[in-house]
Amino acid sequence: MAGSPRVEITPEILLRAYAAGIFPMAEDAEDPSLFWVEPRARGIIPLDAVHIPRRLARTVRQDLFEIRVDTDFEGVIAGCAAPGDDRERTWINARIRRLYGELFDLGHCHTVEAWRGGRLVGGLYGVSLGAAFFGESMFHRERDASKVAFVHLAARLRVGGFTLLDAQFRTDHLATLGAIEIPRRDYKRRLEAAVTGRADWWVWPPGIRVEGTTALAALARDPARS
Repeated sequence: MAGSPRVEITPEILLRAYAAGIFPMAEDAEDPSLFWVEPRARGIIPLDAVHIPRRLARTVRQDLFEIRVDTDFEGVIAGCAAPGDDRERTWINARIRRLYGELFDLGHCHTVEAWRGGRLVGGLYGVSLGAAFFGESMFHRERDASKVAFVHLAARLRVGGFTLLDAQFRTDHLATLGAIEIPRRDYKRRLEAAVTGRADWWVWPPGIRVEGTTALAALARDPARS
């Protein structure tokens, strides 16, 4: 018997999935198939409680990296897809790269990039929908490059009026930045409010250099942050 035909996931289907609290993954970069994931416990990073360790804050203030936004999607997703010191394999396959590239062209996928000496040395990418941002993956080629990119992401989201930063899962690494885990029901309530809200990704316009002190000040308005 012939196998069932593969259902092609379009950018529109992908956005509807995010709005419903579901996201795609692959078993391996070499496996062309995708599957849907809806964790029972969801990792989020509350934007009013982002934690920035002192050493990282010092690095951010030093502006060791030039932070660019949405200038090199292919470079960022290639960096995220490559094996690194913290991972031997990756789940980002060709279909994921194509799908998120299409979302990038539509203005729903974004990158925050750390550059030094004209070289991309770290960054992250994710999806925006309403006032929600769904973090997908990050990478670094120099120490703290991805963490500095994250600080700039969180600051941009906070200033731009975003209300939900979805981290998918609470990992030990993300916990150091303020990630918590909430039940699916609680997450769905937050998600519904966020995706129907309005936010401005370009609250800091393209080409504007955002200094580290500016990013830190945007996050320091939370008195609970230590």
